[in-house]
Amino acid sequence: MNHSTNGHRLKGALVGYGFIGSRGHIPAYSKRRDVDIVAVVDGCAARLELASQQIHNVRTYASVQDLFRSGLHLDFIDVATPPSDHFSISLEALRRGVHVLCEKPLTTAAGDAEALAEAAVQSHRVVFPCHNYRFAPTIRAIDDIISSGRIGRVRSVTLATFRPTHAKGVPEWNPDWRRQRRWSGGGIAMDHGSHTFYLAFDWLDAWPTSLTAKMLNSEPERWDTEDDFSATLIFPGERTAHVHMTWTAGARSVIYTLHGERGAIIARDDDIEVVTPRTNGTSGDVSWDVDRTVTSSSWMDASHTEWFNAMFDRFLTAIESHDYAGEDMLDACRCVAVIGEAYASSADACHERRLTTPSGFERRSSHPDRRPAGDIALDAPPVSAVPGV
Repeated sequence: MNHSTNGHRLKGALVGYGFIGSRGHIPAYSKRRDVDIVAVVDGCAARLELASQQIHNVRTYASVQDLFRSGLHLDFIDVATPPSDHFSISLEALRRGVHVLCEKPLTTAAGDAEALAEAAVQSHRVVFPCHNYRFAPTIRAIDDIISSGRIGRVRSVTLATFRPTHAKGVPEWNPDWRRQRRWSGGGIAMDHGSHTFYLAFDWLDAWPTSLTAKMLNSEPERWDTEDDFSATLIFPGERTAHVHMTWTAGARSVIYTLHGERGAIIARDDDIEVVTPRTNGTSGDVSWDVDRTVTSSSWMDASHTEWFNAMFDRFLTAIESHDYAGEDMLDACRCVAVIGEAYASSADACHERRLTTPSGFERRSSHPDRRPAGDIALDAPPVSAVPGV
């Protein structure tokens, strides 16, 4: 795979050599002819040793400070640490004039996400979120059906994510970091909410205006994060998204339904049904036509490496077009804001929370027409030695 990068191979550093970095991102980079991963950063010595064995001629560093102090030329960093360090690492990279690709969630607080968007514009460097579900064949097929007008304007969606447990981190460090707020910033809402919410934004072609949410923790004696999440989001025009995510399911699956003015889409993993009504001209009776297709999205592969390069191409396009805080980035900011307000709603007896859009943020289209944000002072906490996801 190749992409126009002004005739040179981009040099990148992977910050965090955990499961998603080593099993998702690195295998995808190895298929490209326009990128070299020249450095890996991880706070776990055993993971750095593994990176040295698996990546030819890679340099390894125990901290982001060590990486930048080395003077190594970098075009971008790929942030694949636990979310608690996303903001400080990304902001430090912008200060150093380096583009940022960042795993979800972009940050664990809405104010930090907005600060990154504005810092990207100030530094003339791209910050781009790893919203890789957009590039799954199932999701692309759904998008094509919506774009065709076949079911009309989408009026409501349901998005359900079933997992029998939280995704485990690498054994050399901390396999259960996703259940520890100090590292994760939250439970399944923080870990998986971004995927759910940006798909809802795309399919309803808007950002939500309010929400109500409920969260549960089935093992409070062990963990300080939720493992079950439900929410209703209200969008302009009184359209709705109903969301459920759980780490307590009996099987791994995603189930999405989209209901339009002239039909519906029902997707369960790789299986897609398009249901449209047909009215008998004589009797007026309504029957239902069901078209079934099967995609190949590899939903059971938690690394999602097959979706990575299409997403990375979009990151490169943003770099080449100087799209420093584009639609993908602004969607990431709104995802973090929705997650934060969902926590607030659940803590307040599920009361409705209004969602306000910051000045300078505008979602123009489900086909990104990227819009920069404003200005901000570049402030961030110190960057620590960080492990990989």
